[in-house]
Amino acid sequence: MLYGLFFWLHRWISPFNVFRYITFRAALAALTAAAISYFSVPVFIGWARRFGNTQSIRKDGPSGHLSKQGTPTMGGIVIAASILVSALCWCDLRNGYVLIMMLATAGFSAIGFFDDYLKVARKNSKGLPARYKFGLQIFLALALGVIVYVNPHDPYRSMLAIPFFKKWLLHFGIFYIPFSVLVMVGASNAVNLTDGIDGLAIGLVAIATIANGVLIYISGHEGLSAYLHVLHISYAGELTVFCGAMFGAAIGFLWYNSYPADLFMGDVGSLGLGGALGTLAVISKQEIILAVVGGIFVAETVSVILQVASFKLTGKRIFRMAPLHHHFELKGWAEPKVIVRFWIVGIILALMSLATFKVR
Repeated sequence: MLYGLFFWLHRWISPFNVFRYITFRAALAALTAAAISYFSVPVFIGWARRFGNTQSIRKDGPSGHLSKQGTPTMGGIVIAASILVSALCWCDLRNGYVLIMMLATAGFSAIGFFDDYLKVARKNSKGLPARYKFGLQIFLALALGVIVYVNPHDPYRSMLAIPFFKKWLLHFGIFYIPFSVLVMVGASNAVNLTDGIDGLAIGLVAIATIANGVLIYISGHEGLSAYLHVLHISYAGELTVFCGAMFGAAIGFLWYNSYPADLFMGDVGSLGLGGALGTLAVISKQEIILAVVGGIFVAETVSVILQVASFKLTGKRIFRMAPLHHHFELKGWAEPKVIVRFWIVGIILALMSLATFKVR
């Protein structure tokens, strides 16, 4: 909205021409989302306490977490609102990719909201039954996958790019749709599993979003994509602005979600952010890179799968507790140490993902 107004004014006031630049609007989107998130959280915390909207802590987890009982939750509502309002202000709403990202963010966040609402209403850590939660996620991801697949402006809509190779593309055809569903639903739940200690998931999302923003800007820039020999996705560069909004919302929320957290984002935040990252990967054809930049999310998910499989097959556990961050807590690592060390690994993985664009 503001983008359209200010860019229109450039006809008479030439300095307003700066709003045509994606990087400038991405910075504005980040600042706007950060401000909305930062100033809205205290209001939301007061509302959550007044209405008893607090977190129930599972009793079989690390004992140090029991003190967090009663911490306000569902802060992901603020995150989603900050992203969407900022995107409405600074993105070009004529761009179909922006609308897809807004739908993905709102849709996955809504599923998380229903899950959180049931947890709060029932005063326990069990929310929406898994079959319903996964069913809704699959339905939404399927709709998004079909929309991306039928896009006539994207000649690579059914292809998978392989990192480190300039022209190695796998053609999936119609089967790209179920593959995209796997990416989006997998990313959504991977972030959800990682959101178990204060600030861990939201910090990693901020790191991954910055890396994705750079990657998608290059993909959407005709000159840079040609120079680096990567797929040029027409019109996708506008999503750099959306990434700016995601980053800003994450940083603003992290101020309150850092250890010890004043507010949890809940499933409404983790499912929404994970779904958004997965959708970004599908649009930019960086599905494999997502597994690199989000390596911690992958490790957390794999730890749960291995733990469950091992216990069912052998009756023994591989880790002291899954997801992986709880394993290190039970080994004696203080919660802040787990968080910071996982962030450090996340930064390294983000840098590795950026390196794949040059090493080809």
